[in-house]
Amino acid sequence: MLKNVLFPKKEARLYMAFMHVTFASLLIGGLMGLLQTLSRSGQFQLPFGINYYTILTVHGVILGLVLTTFFIVGFQFALMGKTVGISDKQRKWGWIAFWTMLVGTIIAAITILVGQANVLYTFYAPLRAHAAFYIGLALVIVGSWIAVFVNFRQLYVWKKANPGQKSPLLAFMVVINMAMWFIASLGVATSVLIQFIPWSLGYAATINVLLSRTLFWYFGHPLVYFWLLPAYMAWYAIIPKIIGGKLFSDSLARLSFILLLMFSIPVGFHHQLTEPGIDPTWKFIQVVLTFMVVIPTLMTAFSIFATFETTGRRKGHKGLFGWFKHLPWKDVRFLAPFIGMVAFIPGGAGGIVNASHQVNTLIHNTIWVTGHFHLTVATTVILTYFGIAYWLVPHLTGRRLTPKLNKLGIIQTIIWTVGMTIMSTAMHIQGLLGGPRRSNFSNYAGGAQVDTWISYQIAQAVGGTILFIGIIMMIYIFIQLAFFAPRGVQEFPIAEEEVDAEPTPKILENWYLWIGITIALILFAYTIPVIDIIKHSPPGSLPFDWPIGR
Repeated sequence: MLKNVLFPKKEARLYMAFMHVTFASLLIGGLMGLLQTLSRSGQFQLPFGINYYTILTVHGVILGLVLTTFFIVGFQFALMGKTVGISDKQRKWGWIAFWTMLVGTIIAAITILVGQANVLYTFYAPLRAHAAFYIGLALVIVGSWIAVFVNFRQLYVWKKANPGQKSPLLAFMVVINMAMWFIASLGVATSVLIQFIPWSLGYAATINVLLSRTLFWYFGHPLVYFWLLPAYMAWYAIIPKIIGGKLFSDSLARLSFILLLMFSIPVGFHHQLTEPGIDPTWKFIQVVLTFMVVIPTLMTAFSIFATFETTGRRKGHKGLFGWFKHLPWKDVRFLAPFIGMVAFIPGGAGGIVNASHQVNTLIHNTIWVTGHFHLTVATTVILTYFGIAYWLVPHLTGRRLTPKLNKLGIIQTIIWTVGMTIMSTAMHIQGLLGGPRRSNFSNYAGGAQVDTWISYQIAQAVGGTILFIGIIMMIYIFIQLAFFAPRGVQEFPIAEEEVDAEPTPKILENWYLWIGITIALILFAYTIPVIDIIKHSPPGSLPFDWPIGR
């Protein structure tokens, strides 16, 4: 019954602070995305002299880094608070993490909005932003590290108080995700502190471009799994409760997270397959490690659909697909994450294309990659986050998800799905036709190939417009759940294990073993190529400041 008891107000305020920033970011970043698609259609001129690459940078940074990180940290704090508890001191450090992240976000956002950081979400050198942009991003990372160690401390204290007991599954999952985030973010932190900030301040005349990109993608690919693992947490341990079932396998869930920890970091070179200066042997090794991630992904798919079928058959639904027909399709807490799961099928298939050396040469730096990104992150991840918000926000605010808001949420989910299907499909097709990513609308001096892109760019604008309607609806629902919905107790749905479940092997909680193997894989995959990059790189690049007038 503990999971249905409301949090103390001091705790709830902390967790809700992260949710407020999340949904404010959704509105700002979503508006920038709408303007992008309209501008790329060639049928709309940005007003007031707004620069396309400014809104492109805002869209990527606010949605890809700010929204996701704030939601994940807030959600994971709530999971830890519910499963292992949080002390007053830990809660105070949670607030320090929040304010550090928020101050960093504001600094970076202002720098972008005044036109001093048109460097996109990847901030690739030799494009150079104002130093404040990099300092702001560094503060966001430092704030998230504070949250990392608060979560580590929470589990440590619980284990000390409960010797010999296995940790709660969701707490275990949170610690795995935060361990991955900390190890991975060391790469981008190193790049920002040692390369970008001195370079942007003028203390270094040049920058090693290849090293900066390698350190970014050392972080950039596990960043995707940092976004994804909270969705997996919901799929494994929360959705079963919503559909009236039990946890399929505690051991399988833990093992899949361990495998994702080990194989999500040493794979960044598959984002750099067309980069010169990296030995093809190391690219091949990291592509192989990339495909290892398929294993825990398929384990997750098996576990989730086994849960659906087992639950349905226990309820007496017969026939080959009787269990499927009787899933709670009218419950938005289930429907939104389920559509996210389905979107991960074509999204994952696109990821295999991106990581395949020969096929990657066809779609690299085309808008196909953007379409893939919007399937995996903006559909699979974001729809699952929305599904979580429908019960988490009212639980934190002491309100209820009413039938009216549930119905509105279903409409919002359908609108989001339709808009994303139109936009992402058009992006994939245009990418196969050679349409570039990142760039604004251009007729490229009237090339015949460009004429084949126009209809798809207009389709992207249509899809983007539908998506923005979905964003407005989601913001409205959030405000209702946070401030105006009727008072009550909304369930915090955590699935329980089967009564006769096999005991979970203790080795799955051997942190020294799994983190040690992860570090060994990273050292194997990166040590020699990074030394080669430092030793044999051409002279560093001078900065390219755009627009001029810093």
